Amino acid sequence: MPHRIVVLGAGYAGAFSAGCLARRLHPADFEITVVNAEPDFVERLRLHQLAAGQDLRHRPLAEVFAGTGIRLRVARVTGLGVERRAVTVTDGSGAGRLEYDTLLYALGSTAADHGVPGVAEHAFPVAARPSALRLRARLDELGEDGTVLVVGGNLTAIEAATEIAESRPGLRISLVTSGELGGWLGTKARRHLLRVFDRFGITVHEHTTVERVEEAAVIAAGGTTFAADATVWAAGFAVHPIAAAAGLEVVANGQITVDRRMRSVSHPDVYVAGDSAFVIGENGRPLPMSCASAGATSMQATAAIIGDRTGRRIPATSLSYVGNHISLGRKDGIFQLVGTDARGKPWALHGRAAARLKAAILGTAAWSVSHPTFGRPDHRYRSATGREHSPDAVAA
Repeated sequence: MPHRIVVLGAGYAGAFSAGCLARRLHPADFEITVVNAEPDFVERLRLHQLAAGQDLRHRPLAEVFAGTGIRLRVARVTGLGVERRAVTVTDGSGAGRLEYDTLLYALGSTAADHGVPGVAEHAFPVAARPSALRLRARLDELGEDGTVLVVGGNLTAIEAATEIAESRPGLRISLVTSGELGGWLGTKARRHLLRVFDRFGITVHEHTTVERVEEAAVIAAGGTTFAADATVWAAGFAVHPIAAAAGLEVVANGQITVDRRMRSVSHPDVYVAGDSAFVIGENGRPLPMSCASAGATSMQATAAIIGDRTGRRIPATSLSYVGNHISLGRKDGIFQLVGTDARGKPWALHGRAAARLKAAILGTAAWSVSHPTFGRPDHRYRSATGREHSPDAVAA
């Protein structure tokens, strides 16, 4: 029987990894199945645009994987049995079970509520397509008159606040953050960020901790009340608890602990890519949850799977994090280089040039996912027990 590889998740990390595996492994020896809750590839880094009212390109995964030999299962992962090597999934037809020989875990992350009461009932995260569409519908209801409060001070919060302000200028936008807005940026980049917020008329409340979210207000520590017809929740990310429940070794926030080759330290037949992986980068710090980290970890994970299954050399992918690219609406942005301490360097690009750079980066990422057979070699690698067609070492 072919070696069964199951990929959980088809975001940036999962979809890219599945395409790479299909491109490099021989279908006579390997069977690849991708499980994803939605039938489409979702450009998560553009969800703030979707929420603000812009339409994104439709990318059905059935079309993305057409002709690759990848089997697509549109279903939600509801259970993981790492000892039995089986995944439980649920779709419109009910529950099902998928057995695997190798698992690539790429379920990504979702919005973290940090245990704040009322977030689930009243707030609108932008970390997933359904919640972004709910926010879009709410903003449509408000029309040109209403108050929107964004909670958070990270990249998602900044992009959501500026995108909504630009797309819906009649709304009153405020942002509440427990720290300093853009405090990790270099002086030049932060100065530009604050100018943009001032130009859009976005009110900023720094060093403010949210204690409760209500239907039409956010209550901060000390009892301060902020009126909000719509509360946008962008206060960080959390990973799916299914990994910890399955018995995989995880860190405190639920990310799966992996070795340098993205293999679970407790279950080496499980590989991890994207936000679900806890791995130390070249700077000695954990890689942040980001699209950049998804690229590096997915390349390393696929190289390791191919090497472990075919006996070929496993190259080391650089696990570096070089900077932040931030959109500030459609016509402005920031690209900030960061040092080994993950804080901004003095140099930064901002304005229209930075906006164009980010659009190019996102376009390249989406194109790579949407063209999984690009660069397919004439011959693909056989399993370690099968015939090998190429003398070259595999490249991630």
